Amino acid sequence: MKNIHKETFSKTGQFVITERGVEGSLIYAFSADIRETIQASGFAEIALDLLPGKSQERVIEELSSPRGSRSLSSHLRSKLGLHPVHCALLHENLPVSVIQDNVALAKSIKALPLRLQSPFPIDEAISSAGGVAFAEVNKDFMLISKPGWFCAGEMLDWEAPTGGYLLSACFATGVTAGQGVVNWLGHKELVVGEKENDR
Repeated sequence: MKNIHKETFSKTGQFVITERGVEGSLIYAFSADIRETIQASGFAEIALDLLPGKSQERVIEELSSPRGSRSLSSHLRSKLGLHPVHCALLHENLPVSVIQDNVALAKSIKALPLRLQSPFPIDEAISSAGGVAFAEVNKDFMLISKPGWFCAGEMLDWEAPTGGYLLSACFATGVTAGQGVVNWLGHKELVVGEKENDR
């Protein structure tokens, strides 16, 4: 993927294709760049390597082998090991002229463009961006501008990786904020006690 700063990123992994779009760990890894690119350009384009374990030359070679009476989809599955979903993506996104040209098809198999137009609605999000900036809290995650108010987890503005990492970070910041509450209440009691002793 290329982000709005023209930086190119790549990662090996898996994601899920649904009738509405794409989701899963590989998409989540690029979610911030995808979201920012869509906001800036109206869409984001990613390139899928459907056969990361094979070179383009190897793909061309296997595409060029005789397929007899088999359909192209059958040929792609038997010779290259492509899943039916991969074949559907190729037919959905490529013109016939590319599909019928082994060299052009091989290039597309190794870098299939996929255009993403919008994130899923916020009420379906596993994790969301935005929140309280780290510059606004102290080491105990207490708001500097509102002493006695604490933040943790996704209340904070950070691009949280989903799954166990997100949960671990939420628990860790929760523990720190909780200890901060204890420290704050102890400090308040100490201050009140000192004032009473001064009377």
